[in-house]
Amino acid sequence: MSKESILIVEDDPHISQLVRYNLEKAGYECYGASTGEEALKILKTRVASLIILDVMLPQMDGFEVCRSIKRDPKLQRIAIIMLTAKGEEVDRVVGLELGADDYMVKPFSPRELILRIKAILRRLQFGGEEIKKDVLKAGELMIDISKHRVTIQEKEVELTPMEFKLLSLLVERRGRVQTRERLLSDVWDIHAEIDTRTVDTHIKRLREKMGKMEHSIETVRGMGYRFKE
Repeated sequence: MSKESILIVEDDPHISQLVRYNLEKAGYECYGASTGEEALKILKTRVASLIILDVMLPQMDGFEVCRSIKRDPKLQRIAIIMLTAKGEEVDRVVGLELGADDYMVKPFSPRELILRIKAILRRLQFGGEEIKKDVLKAGELMIDISKHRVTIQEKEVELTPMEFKLLSLLVERRGRVQTRERLLSDVWDIHAEIDTRTVDTHIKRLREKMGKMEHSIETVRGMGYRFKE
């Protein structure tokens, strides 16, 4: 049974109860919050492996909560799945740009939610076979897998867990084109249909954080992405 703890931030008690029931049945420890402010207060005293975050919350919405978490060095590595009734593309993009790891639209399948949670938590352990080295280097870029640390010219670059995994795989496979579908499968490890623009959003954020090394990640038109050799 899994011992990971999950914080459910949802103001609809029926949805919150449904999610909690299914997650506890799957072996997770769950606790809940009905507002963004309450969630941030809880995170000061309790550790969460993952947060299921509704967007349409009273007062402080889910986007603001996500932004606050990702700006806090003590909390920014917590995985976030946004669970919301807002399914427009702009909302998905905003959520992912703020650092969310995944985005599900209501009504949702509890089984698919659990599969996505398992996939994210498994990937965040960095124990897979895809990254074989403890330290990856590419020019002035260094990735320390065990310490979850990325530096460029010896200056640390703050990445979300998914950005870290994505960059690590690209560097590990430098010189080889990675299709969006391959990256979705290997980074997110989810076989359900997901918009491949998820990859584009994360690549855009990676480039912004990499400064002058942003051009190391090449776009291969009609195919995907490649890290320069």
